[in-house]
Amino acid sequence: MSAYGHQMEREFSAHSLLSRGDTGTEMGSRYVIESGISMTSFAATIFIAGLVTVGVLMVTLLVSLAVMWQSCESRSKGVVEIAKASDSHHYCKILALHEELNSLEASKVPSVCRSLAIQYIKGGEYARDLNTTMWMIESFFDTVSPSHDHLDVVLIDIDDVLALDPRFNQIVSDKPIDCIEDATYLKHLLILELYKKLQSRGWPLILLSRKPEKQQNVTIEHLSSLGYSGWSSLIMRLDSEMEMDTREYFSRQRAAMKKEGTEIISVISSQMDALTGSSLGRRVFKLPNPLYYNSENHIESW
Repeated sequence: MSAYGHQMEREFSAHSLLSRGDTGTEMGSRYVIESGISMTSFAATIFIAGLVTVGVLMVTLLVSLAVMWQSCESRSKGVVEIAKASDSHHYCKILALHEELNSLEASKVPSVCRSLAIQYIKGGEYARDLNTTMWMIESFFDTVSPSHDHLDVVLIDIDDVLALDPRFNQIVSDKPIDCIEDATYLKHLLILELYKKLQSRGWPLILLSRKPEKQQNVTIEHLSSLGYSGWSSLIMRLDSEMEMDTREYFSRQRAAMKKEGTEIISVISSQMDALTGSSLGRRVFKLPNPLYYNSENHIESW
């Protein structure tokens, strides 16, 4: 091949290499550019997905906070209501204690406490307390027996044992209330049962009353109509004792019995005036009294 031919071949080869190099450079740039665009789309997708996720979480959080707030508000309202009822209960409980100790008149009993006294019966707590007290009395008398050497007696306050507190109806309402009648019947039933059990075991029963002696015949008829009989004695107030404080009256009666050689084994009443003072015997039992309730129930408006 001539020198000219070789020269042309070298120029052609060089041109071919340059052309291939340019093509490769162009393709490489396009790859980089295309690759850059592809990465940007992926990042945008991740970013948008993240925003959506965060948005969903925020909505969920807000809904949860709203539900929690409503729940807390409801609970707070309930706590306030319970606190109010609890405050009323504690107030009436303390007041009732001092009413009982001082024989407070019916007109001085607050209306909120009257409602609680009614609820004490309606809620069934009076019946439960009465049954529990009867069980305690019977359990005690299971452990003792009448003496053959001297006279042992059991004193029963008939004014409150045989009926609910006579002031109760006028205190809580000026109309008859069914639950009070039911409670009265239950009290009569359980006390009569206890009365007969004590009699059957040979215990002499002495009945005490705050009423004047001139009402003795009516009282005996009333007791007989309820099924009571066979008591050892019925003690009622003389005219000269009517102005006497009931605590002193009961204390004097017990002291007189002791002086005569009578041993008092137990005193049963629902009133504190009959359960305080001297010569109370071995054991005193206080029957529940709706007027001086001891209840955890809430207030019921009626």
